Amino acid sequence: MRNGVKIGIVGGAFVVVAGGVGYGAYNIWNGLNSSDGGGSTDTAQAAPARTGPPTADEISGAAKGFLAAWAKGDADKASQLTNNAADSQPLLAGYRADAHVTRVTLTPGAASGTKVPFTVKATISYEGKTKPWSYTSSLSVVRGLTTGRALVDWDPSVIHPDLKKGETLTTGEAESAPIKAVDHNGAELTKEKYPSLGPVLDALRQKYGDKAGGKPGIETYIGAADSSDGTASSDSPAPAKTLLTLSKGTPALLHTTLDAGAQAAAETAVKKFSESSVVAVKASTGEIRAIANNRDDAFNAATQGKLAPGSTMKIMTATMLINNGLAAEKSPILCPESVTWQGQTFHNLDNFSIANGTMEQSFARSCNTAFIKPVGKLNDRGIADTALPDTAKKYFGIGSEWNVGIPTFDGSVPKTTGPNTAAAMIGQGLVQMNPLNMASVTATARNGAFHQPVIVPGSLRAGDTATAQPLPANTAQQLRDMMHTTATAGYGTGTVAMSGVGGYKGAKTGSAEVDAQGKSNSWFAGFSNDLAAAAVVQSGGHGGDAAGPVVAAVLAAGS
Repeated sequence: MRNGVKIGIVGGAFVVVAGGVGYGAYNIWNGLNSSDGGGSTDTAQAAPARTGPPTADEISGAAKGFLAAWAKGDADKASQLTNNAADSQPLLAGYRADAHVTRVTLTPGAASGTKVPFTVKATISYEGKTKPWSYTSSLSVVRGLTTGRALVDWDPSVIHPDLKKGETLTTGEAESAPIKAVDHNGAELTKEKYPSLGPVLDALRQKYGDKAGGKPGIETYIGAADSSDGTASSDSPAPAKTLLTLSKGTPALLHTTLDAGAQAAAETAVKKFSESSVVAVKASTGEIRAIANNRDDAFNAATQGKLAPGSTMKIMTATMLINNGLAAEKSPILCPESVTWQGQTFHNLDNFSIANGTMEQSFARSCNTAFIKPVGKLNDRGIADTALPDTAKKYFGIGSEWNVGIPTFDGSVPKTTGPNTAAAMIGQGLVQMNPLNMASVTATARNGAFHQPVIVPGSLRAGDTATAQPLPANTAQQLRDMMHTTATAGYGTGTVAMSGVGGYKGAKTGSAEVDAQGKSNSWFAGFSNDLAAAAVVQSGGHGGDAAGPVVAAVLAAGS
């Protein structure tokens, strides 16, 4: 097919069409080149370099010139109209060579400041299969640092809004076979019905589509620059993302541990708070029942995030104190307004204190100082920097490599020194967790023994499953009692959020401070009968205010 360009006005909109166009295209393109923001003519190069923000005319001209060159298939010219020719040229060239786009119409919309939205209507042809493809994207125009010209501020998302640096746009046989995922009761799980399952289903397809007996189809997809099975850690490349299906493959039936009812509740709950994530697991087995996120970046923070968990960490800290004989549920424990450890002072919320209180009361009211003061006694024994990491790994599986079935970050409670040792006791400092980790911690407290979270049957998951020792029976009972008090007593920080949750229930709230962030991250962990869940809402404030309602909604749905 001949490559050319035709430009005109349709319904008041500037339109660029490439592929199979006729006479006169060259003259129209030349006219664009002479605009302030457009091309690379001798006149434009000789003009004095401009400064300051690009004008409206420059923004329009730069956008039109770039889109015209892109539509024509002239990757070299289009890349020179960006502020990063080296990075943009391969992707622009690959739009035809790798994605097999044979015809494209680009229609700019009205600029908003320096941002110009546009629609894409394309045709993709591959090995005799042809299909239309349409989507929307946008570009921004900036002043070139050296030339002073108005240029497109390059980002891969210009090509497609889902495309990121290091990724490729390809049409061909899919990297893996499609799947038909079903929950533990056989109900089908789709991205359309459960949108935040998108990254999870993509990861499951990449890992198990071929293993479960499926056959790949022909697709246009976004793939990572380097291949990987994507299951080892959050640092693995993301699984391929299908944008268009030219011919369907044979889907593999994949059974998961998810629960459609709990997933639906999780999807609805996270929509109420931006930058929120939640995970629910069956406490007695570790089977994941729900995973949901509501984030601008589409990152699966529920299983791959790395954030300080705040006072939800006190579930593990309490375990460590009980096991070392430094505290007990009904024993007295000091809860002053503040406490200092190795030069750093730690405070309770609003500097509250509890006179003649017990560990149960300090846990339920989330007293920070009560869980930091015993560090001195641990230090006297020479285990202050290791007691919490050892407890996290020995009983909760944190620090082991999990084999869940999808990419996960498996929590980190590192050995520490100085003030970080005290900060770790209340889930700050160097401790990093995500909702999957804290849902598992909660499930361990509820069940009395760690069961590594899983999302597919063991027969599919290659490799070992992480294990840990059961909690001492007396310790587990004290944890359940204190969490139950937190969720039911008038002074418990989780009582309001858990008020609508039935069954035998427990909770722990958390607020994690983040440098240069106005509001703390809201954390909440809870259980009802055999279902445990944890959530985080970034910049959500107190644990019970944002993350609490998310967890409660999922627990109320049951499983």
